[in-house]
Amino acid sequence: MKSSLRAAAALSAIVVVALVATTRAAKVDVKSDRDKQFDFSKVKTWSWDPKEPGKVIMARSSQDNSADVKRRFGQTILDAISSEFTQRGLTGVSPQPGDVRVYYYLVVTVGFDTQTMGQFLPAVPEWGVAPYVPQTTSFDIVQNGALVIDAVSNQLDRVVWRVIGRTELDTERTDDQRRARIKTVVRELVKRFPKK
Repeated sequence: MKSSLRAAAALSAIVVVALVATTRAAKVDVKSDRDKQFDFSKVKTWSWDPKEPGKVIMARSSQDNSADVKRRFGQTILDAISSEFTQRGLTGVSPQPGDVRVYYYLVVTVGFDTQTMGQFLPAVPEWGVAPYVPQTTSFDIVQNGALVIDAVSNQLDRVVWRVIGRTELDTERTDDQRRARIKTVVRELVKRFPKK
């Protein structure tokens, strides 16, 4: 009886950890900003920036190849943005200039997360914490990705809307899984485009 309860408790703990890990990996931090003086009700059409529709910026190591990443995922980003703007009721008119021109940035960087022994304890004598030299107890190197979408008013020639989605990258995913993830992220970002 005790062993079956322990097994059930262990299985429950594994499921909870898996769900937390999946939730953490799936979280995208989205920030959106718009020009409050710009009248978005007049935006009916959009087009890609005529010079190029987007740029990939890699800042992990000297061996990074942004051209390869753009070749592998650039079309997925373009198709996802096009689809989502169409679903928002905007008409794509490339190569003619639309009411707004759209440009994206895909930025991949490396960051780290550390914890220090005692970092969450207040440094007060009342707690009876003896002075000690802090030691790093946890050090994680993580790859971060950000997708930025800009909408530039062709009339004003300035950015009137910008949305940024940031997330931790999972290096174990296949390219097909990454493409599916990009589509999901783009859907979340374009949802923030101001309604008419």
